[in-house]
Amino acid sequence: MGITKTEIFTEQQNQIATFAKAFGHPARVAILQHLFKINTCICGDLVEEIGLAQPTISQHLKELKNLGLIKGSIEGTSICYCINTDNWTNMKEVMLQFLDQDVSTEKCC
Repeated sequence: MGITKTEIFTEQQNQIATFAKAFGHPARVAILQHLFKINTCICGDLVEEIGLAQPTISQHLKELKNLGLIKGSIEGTSICYCINTDNWTNMKEVMLQFLDQDVSTEKCC
């Protein structure tokens, strides 16, 4: 398997690509939206809310947790998830700086 060559890009470029991966699937977007809507930790009703199978939800939760946008804590036999506010704030700053770039009004092409 080939290398990804992420080392040839800046830390910021790698961060932006990593954060963008979180929004690369509508299920992850729906999970994040639901976590913001309920504004508390959630311990298991995502299957009914999102409409996907439990293993699929778990896979997306794992991805969001690995990306650092959510955090989880074990409560009995359940894992409860919520937004990782520090990392979310950092992600917003990085993405807003990137998205706030403007194209000059000069003609190109």
